[in-house]
Amino acid sequence: MQKINSPRIVFMGTPEFAVASLDALVQAGFTIVGVITAPDKPAGRGMKLQESAVKKYAVEKGLHILQPEKLKNPVFIEELQALKADVQVVVAFRMLPEVVWNMPPLGTINLHASLLPQYRGAAPINWAVINGEKQTGVTTFKLQQAIDTGNILLQEKINISDDETAGELHDEMKAIGASLLVKTIQQLADGTLQEINQDEFAASQQVTLQHAPKIFTETCKIDWNNTAGSIHNLVRGLSPYPAAFTYLDGKLLKIFRSKKEVVQHSLQPGTIQSDGKTYLKYACTNGFIYLLDMQLEGKKRMPAEDFLRGYKVLV
Repeated sequence: MQKINSPRIVFMGTPEFAVASLDALVQAGFTIVGVITAPDKPAGRGMKLQESAVKKYAVEKGLHILQPEKLKNPVFIEELQALKADVQVVVAFRMLPEVVWNMPPLGTINLHASLLPQYRGAAPINWAVINGEKQTGVTTFKLQQAIDTGNILLQEKINISDDETAGELHDEMKAIGASLLVKTIQQLADGTLQEINQDEFAASQQVTLQHAPKIFTETCKIDWNNTAGSIHNLVRGLSPYPAAFTYLDGKLLKIFRSKKEVVQHSLQPGTIQSDGKTYLKYACTNGFIYLLDMQLEGKKRMPAEDFLRGYKVLV
C-alpha cells in the first residue's frame, strides 16, 4: 500500500458518536482539511436551527465545514475536489454516491459498529444486543458500492454483559472506535495496512450472517408470548432509544431497563403483577419481566418504585 507522510483528511459525520472519532484524529495531529456534516435543521418548540454535534465541534476547533443538501450537487463536488484530500473518513453519515467515495487516491474509510461482515446495516449496536450476542466490536473498512461490504482494514472486539443496554454499548464503542480509526490512519500513512475481502473472510469463518436493518415501531412492541430472555434482550437492545414498549391500562408504556425471572407459572402471558410499592412485572411464557425503569405516556421517565408511588396499578 502507498506510503504517505501526512495524509490530508476529509471527515464526514453528524451525531455525537462521530465527534469522538473526529476529536481523536485532531488530537493525534492529523491534518483535517474539511468536515462534511448535515445541514442545520429546525428543532424544538421554537423551531430554531440546530447544528449537528460534529458541526459544533468543528466550529470550536476552527475546521473548514461543508453542509451540502445533496451530495451529488456539482458545486459541492467541486468544493470537495478543491480540498485535495488523500483519504476520506466516514463515521455515522449518510450513504455516499460513488463520485464522492471514489474521489480520494487512498479511498474512503468507514467506521462501523460491528465485527463485519456480521451486522451490516443501519442499527448494528441494537441488533447485537437484541439477538443476545456476548461479543461485538468495531471495524474500519474501505467503502464500496454495496453498503458495509468493502474490504476490512482493522477490527477490535468488545464483550457485551448480560444487562448492558445499547446506549451503554454505544458509548463504549464510541471511544474504542475512535482509537481504532486513529490506528487505521496511522497504518494507512505508513503503508502497512492489509485489506481483507469480506466475502472471503465470511466463507473462511463459515458463520451465518446476521443483519442489522433499520428499527421500526413494530420491532419495539413487546410480545409477551416470547421468553424472558428474548424480551429482556429486546428491552436493553432498544434502550434508551427508541425504547421497547407495551401497554398499561390502555396507555403506552416505554421500558428502558428490566430484570428477567425464569420460573414456571400458569398465568396468561402479558398478565401484570405488582405489590403496588416495590415491583411491577409482566408474565411471559417462561417467567416474568420486572420493569425497573420506565415511562408512561404523558409522564416522566422514572424507576419502578417512584412510578408506583404515584400510580395505582390495576392487577
